[in-house]
This record gives sequence, structure tokens and C-alpha cells, in this order.
Amino acid sequence: MRPGYDESPINALPPVVWAVVLPMIATEAVFGLGAVGMIGGAQGIGLRLNALQMAAYFPDFTLRMLEFGIFDPRQSLRILTYSFVHGSVTHALFVIVFTLALGKMVAEQFRPWALLALFFGAAVGGALFYTLVGTVTGLPVNPLIGGFPAVYGLVGAFTFLLWVRLGIENANRMRAFSLIGMLLLFQLVFGLIFGNSGYDWIAEIAGFGVGFLLCFVLVPGGWQRALNTIRRR
Repeated sequence: MRPGYDESPINALPPVVWAVVLPMIATEAVFGLGAVGMIGGAQGIGLRLNALQMAAYFPDFTLRMLEFGIFDPRQSLRILTYSFVHGSVTHALFVIVFTLALGKMVAEQFRPWALLALFFGAAVGGALFYTLVGTVTGLPVNPLIGGFPAVYGLVGAFTFLLWVRLGIENANRMRAFSLIGMLLLFQLVFGLIFGNSGYDWIAEIAGFGVGFLLCFVLVPGGWQRALNTIRRR
């Protein structure tokens, strides 16, 4: 057999990406089996709703803990668990596909623990900023569900890598932000068509910012590279 003909046509994904995605896939599999009555019996159809109630991030819970100076581990974990439970199969599929695609590209440049820091850091940062904006502005912020804030953190990391490469090539660095621009445009059109009037996008944009900024710490020499760029200007 010729060299290379026995190679898989699908590029292998780093284990850390599977570690993030497999819980989402497993969760949707359980919901699917429950919907057809194979798990949970007559109550199986409500598995997704029960999971959302258990895992969703409620900004009010965080505010109450801060107000009364208490720490509830179970409620605090919601800031991590909300990324793995989604409102529908379509919602989950979008998050899984984006995580696989962006996770692979980012994992090729980052150490495994750094990718986890990006994913969960964006989820936490996005949720906290979402809570802060809701508190300051009085906007009716709904519970957060789904992994889009964390995915936008990976978008931020990908943008950082492209931003650095364009700088090395002495090209226009603003081109690095074309992906986030297209995603925001897509989200605007999607919201206009399907009437999605929520404010989850605040957490997602915050996740992007957290992911981008974390790269200055997680990438070796990232902060020094940024300082050198500023000095050259």
C-alpha cells in the first residue's frame, strides 16, 4: 500500500477537545432517548427541562449570594455547567460544531490546560459580565444556557492567533476581527428572522473579549509581543 493511503481522511481531534464536546453529545443522547421513552419512562420527555433547571446560570442567584455574603457550591457550579446543556438539538449542534472546528485550530497552538482555561474562562467571564450589565442597566437578563459564551472565547483565541500572524506579516490587523464581525451579523439576521430578543449576546461578546485577552497570558511571550507592538507605534 502506498504511504499515506492508510491514513484516516478525518483529521484527529486533540483529546482536550473531545473532553469538552463529549459531555454535550452525551447529554443530547440522553435527552433524545428520554424523548422517545427509552429513558425515564413517562417522565423522560421532561429530562431536558429538568436538566436546564439544574444547570442553567441564573444571574439572580449570584446577586443574592453577593448580597447576603454566602457561598452555595451547588448554585455556584452553574457558572460552569450551563455551557453543557442546551435548549434544543439545533442549539447543541451549532455549539458542538463550532467547538470542534475552533477547538481543533486553537488546540494546535495552545497547551491542553490553556484551551480548558479559555473555554471555562470565557464561560465564567461572559456570565459575570452578563450579570453586571443586567444589574447596572436593569435589563431583563434571562438565565444563561448553552455553550456559546465559551465558544466565543475560542473565537477570541482564534482572532488573537490571526492578529499575531497579520502583525508578523505587516498586514492590516483589523482583518483578524472579520470572523467575530460575521458572527455578529449572522446573529443579528437570525434574531430578526426568528424573533430572538434576548440579551444572551452580551455574555457571548464578553466571552469573546475574555478569550482574546486571556491569550496574552496563556500564549508564551504573548504579553511581551503586545508591548513590543505598542512601542513600535
